Amino acid sequence: MESRSLLSHLEFHETDPYAKPVLVNKDIRILRWMLNPGQSIGEHAVPDSPFYIVVLQGRGMFSGGDGHEVEHGPASLLLFEQGESHAIRALDEELIFVSFMRGAEVMRPDQTGGEIGHEAG
Repeated sequence: MESRSLLSHLEFHETDPYAKPVLVNKDIRILRWMLNPGQSIGEHAVPDSPFYIVVLQGRGMFSGGDGHEVEHGPASLLLFEQGESHAIRALDEELIFVSFMRGAEVMRPDQTGGEIGHEAG
């Protein structure tokens, strides 16, 4: 068995949300997301997988395919269907959540995660 702490070694970036790979391989993509207050991830979809979120800390506004924002906080589980659009906005505190997606044969762990809105360099 392997174990990982999800609330240690947190890395927040000043201007953009940050996604740190927890486990990425051909079977699964688990990312830990860290958003400063007011940061957001614009509407997008995961075309090749259902998308699941577990909120660990903080509160944020989450919207699904209907575009309606709903506030969620710690211990919330959000389930998005494959290809369903979603967006996220941190409220007035740091927001930390973990996402789970199906992996892909061509997954490269070093090319997954990072600052959202910036190309890996």
